[in-house]
Amino acid sequence: MDFGCKTVCINPSSLPMARELCKGTSTGICVVCDFPFGDSTTESKVLQAGLYCREGDVCELDIVANYGWIRSGRWDWVEDDIRAVCQECHKWGTDVKVIFETDALTLDEVRKATEVSISAGADFVKASTGFFTGGRNDGATTEVIKVMLETARGRVKVKGSGAIRTREHFLELIDLGIDRMGIGYRSTPVVLGLKK
Repeated sequence: MDFGCKTVCINPSSLPMARELCKGTSTGICVVCDFPFGDSTTESKVLQAGLYCREGDVCELDIVANYGWIRSGRWDWVEDDIRAVCQECHKWGTDVKVIFETDALTLDEVRKATEVSISAGADFVKASTGFFTGGRNDGATTEVIKVMLETARGRVKVKGSGAIRTREHFLELIDLGIDRMGIGYRSTPVVLGLKK
């Protein structure tokens, strides 16, 4: 809130506290759903989304696209899963950001996942949970964000997240035309040029 961030991204158990702290400020609440793996059933995700959003004060909900399904080429399942959550959230006026675990995907899979998310009604596509283990953890690389922006072509907003820790990287993504960035609380003053 002190930095004027658009939202604070929280786990669902912190909703009561976030509601109290954000009330009357310009910082909204973004809650994660089935984070960080995205492996729950669609029905479970829809139920979670309804529970979190029905009070009308959650402006955004983040879900993780099931990257096992993406890697398996089950695009129909991926799209149906995202669509069901989007429909539930949009009933309550909540935007949906779909996170791709980009460190586990190829650029072609990122491109296709962006298209599928657009078809499913997502408001944002987003790079990386920041929690991927067992492989590289590069997050919002320039290459990934370029692919997402080129595919989106203004049909969905693009958010970079994961490994945005320097002001140089932050400004580079802004120059690419990114819509939003997710920055960890320790890195926020650094990327804003308030702290070295």
